[in-house]
Amino acid sequence: MRIKELADAVGITTRAVRHYHRIGLLPEPARRTNGYRRYSLRDAVELARIRRLCELGLSLDEVRDVLADDAGKDLVEVFGELDADLARQEESIRQRRARLAQLLRQAKEDGTLSAEAPVSPTLAALFHDMSQAAARRPGPESAMAGKERELLAILETGDDRGWLDGLVQAMSSDPTAIARSYEIYARLDDLAEATRDDPRVEELAHAIVAGMPAALLEAAKVAGGQQTTTTDEGGFVEALFADLAPAQAAAIRRAVQLTQAPIR
Repeated sequence: MRIKELADAVGITTRAVRHYHRIGLLPEPARRTNGYRRYSLRDAVELARIRRLCELGLSLDEVRDVLADDAGKDLVEVFGELDADLARQEESIRQRRARLAQLLRQAKEDGTLSAEAPVSPTLAALFHDMSQAAARRPGPESAMAGKERELLAILETGDDRGWLDGLVQAMSSDPTAIARSYEIYARLDDLAEATRDDPRVEELAHAIVAGMPAALLEAAKVAGGQQTTTTDEGGFVEALFADLAPAQAAAIRRAVQLTQAPIR
C-alpha cells in the first residue's frame, strides 16, 4: 500500500500519517527504488490502533507510551486514569448544565436575566430578590442598585469572599434588608448632581451604617482594623469611587470611616 491507500483504509489523512512518522509514533518504512514507501498490513493494524487510542481521549504522548510497552502492562493503568478524568469532566458538565437550567428558569420567571449574569446561585437568588423589590417601587430601576449588583458580581470572582458572603447572607436572611437598601440607593441617586460638601452626605453616611446588620458591621470593623486606611487605597477601590458622582463617593467613604470607628 502507498501512503494514501494506508490513510484511506484507516480513515485518516496522509498529513496525519506523516506527522506520526515525524514524532516517532508510527515507524516509517524505507523507500523503494522508485522513491515510494510501501506499507504493509501490519502498518495498517498499528495505525488503526493509534486512531482508536486517540478516539478514547489519549494524547499522542500517552499513545506513544502505550505502543512502546510491548506487553501492554501499562494499558490498564492508562485506561483507568482516562476513565477517572472522563468522570471528572462528566461531573463538571453535569454541574454546568444544572447551572444553565437555573439561569433558564430565572429568565423564564423574571422575563430576562440581569446584566451581570451568570453569577453563583446564591448571588443570582439575591439579584432575583432585588429585582422583585425594584418592581414594587415606583419609577425606573435605581442606578445605584445596578452599580451595587455590578460590584457584587466583581467581588464574587475574587479569592477573598468573606465580606461578600457575609453581605449576601445578611441581606438574604433579613426580609427588610433589601427594602432598606433601596431606600439608601434612592438617597444615593439623589446625590448624583450634588457637591461633596452637601449636608446630605454626612446624613447618608450615618444612614448607611445604621442600616447595616450588626454582624456585618462588626466584620467591617475588623476588616478595617487590618488595613492602614481604606479611604486612601488605590487600584480597585479608587476605580470604584471614580465611577461614582463626587457626593456619592464622599458619602460611601464617610460610611467606611464610620464602620472603623468604635461601635456604640
